[in-house]
Amino acid sequence: MAGRIVVAGSGVVRWADVTSSSPAAGRSRTRPDQQARRARIAVSALFLTNGALLANLLPRYPEIKAELGIENAVYGLAVAAFPAGAILAGLGSAPLIRRFGSARVAVVGTILTGVALLAAGIAPAVGFFALGLFVAGAMDAVTDVGQNAHALQVQRAYGRSIINSCHAIWSIGAVLGGSMAAGAIAINLPLGIHLGISAGVFTVVALVALRFCLPKQVEPAADHETPTVRAGARVSWRIVATSGALVLIAIAGTAVEDAGNSWAALYLADGLDAPSAVAATGYIALVGAQFVGRMLADGLVDRYGQRRIARIGGLVTAVGMGLALIVPSVPGTIAGFAAAGLGIATLVPAAMHEADQLPGLRPGTGLTVVSWLMRLGFLLSPPLVGLVADHVGLRVGLVVVPVAGLLVAVLAQVLRPAVQVGQVEGPDRAPVGAEPAQHHDGGDDPQRDRDQHRDDHQGARD
Repeated sequence: MAGRIVVAGSGVVRWADVTSSSPAAGRSRTRPDQQARRARIAVSALFLTNGALLANLLPRYPEIKAELGIENAVYGLAVAAFPAGAILAGLGSAPLIRRFGSARVAVVGTILTGVALLAAGIAPAVGFFALGLFVAGAMDAVTDVGQNAHALQVQRAYGRSIINSCHAIWSIGAVLGGSMAAGAIAINLPLGIHLGISAGVFTVVALVALRFCLPKQVEPAADHETPTVRAGARVSWRIVATSGALVLIAIAGTAVEDAGNSWAALYLADGLDAPSAVAATGYIALVGAQFVGRMLADGLVDRYGQRRIARIGGLVTAVGMGLALIVPSVPGTIAGFAAAGLGIATLVPAAMHEADQLPGLRPGTGLTVVSWLMRLGFLLSPPLVGLVADHVGLRVGLVVVPVAGLLVAVLAQVLRPAVQVGQVEGPDRAPVGAEPAQHHDGGDDPQRDRDQHRDDHQGARD
């Protein structure tokens, strides 16, 4: 059985073709070296800091609103500065990553995010509060692309999926940050001291993590990335269509996540008359199930492929939340949000992974575009659901969740199926639509001819 194995040394991933007639050889995996294992811990630490930084500020929003004495409408506009900054700055990530490397970009972005959040927390006026959030959102977007790009670099060194577990660590960071904020509130710790501690601690974590990240990747040669002239037009349209589908998959995931963040407790409390303590469990169920799904996802993706896992997840989301809305009840709705969280667990990591693998694009470009446009889900979903809720009720507004699940089930076709035994995807894949290499006569050996023919067309199938 022929395939590709990872030969990792000094953090550099190389790819080689091997041939073996032993079934066991095809099933074996290359064990990641010590540097790759350290880099996985390091990039996981970056995800943890990213989740914790903003979560330290969110629980103190009511305190900031009261101290600045601002109205609800003005407060809403000020808070919207965070996603606005992210959308404005998101496209700048790719050139920064190519110049400085994904790890350095993620770490510098982490430090600046913490400083900007501190500035927002101690702002003396609403304008400075909004400005701090705007800069924090911009730096958060750059950090997000950098840490995901590095996680995918580490994943290639591993030769198997690890990106979902990194996103699970982000969820742990969010819980850690929220817990730190709750503790600070409980002991009446001043906002400036609290956010200063948060920025300082996670800056140290990020700087230590940088020491163990992989070196900057060398950008492939231009002739390796660019499709043939004859296939160029067809390839460009296919890349655009695939990128659009990946963006929609990511937006579907963020829209469902935001439905839990923004509306779960409100729907349970106002729509189903659940007590406040019970109403809070809707969001907890979604986030908890999402965390569990991400912890389990890497092994499932390795075995069944991104496509099947995402399609099943979309259907679980659509059926679980759809039934909860058709037959409304408090336990059923909580279970519906849990099903939604489980169903969307792999969507954002899958879309980012696929975008990073798009042929014909410079390193970091596909990942940056998808990450940038994905944030439209967080920006547009709340007003869309709110608009529908004002006219026909929140129960109808939450139909966005099963609709998003069905959309994912349809669009999952653009994701990769399971990698065949003995194959590992790599950066040397041929561009989509590129002409296969010419067959070279290998003599009278039929088996060698079949192997050569298969290898000639391997790149196109990748």
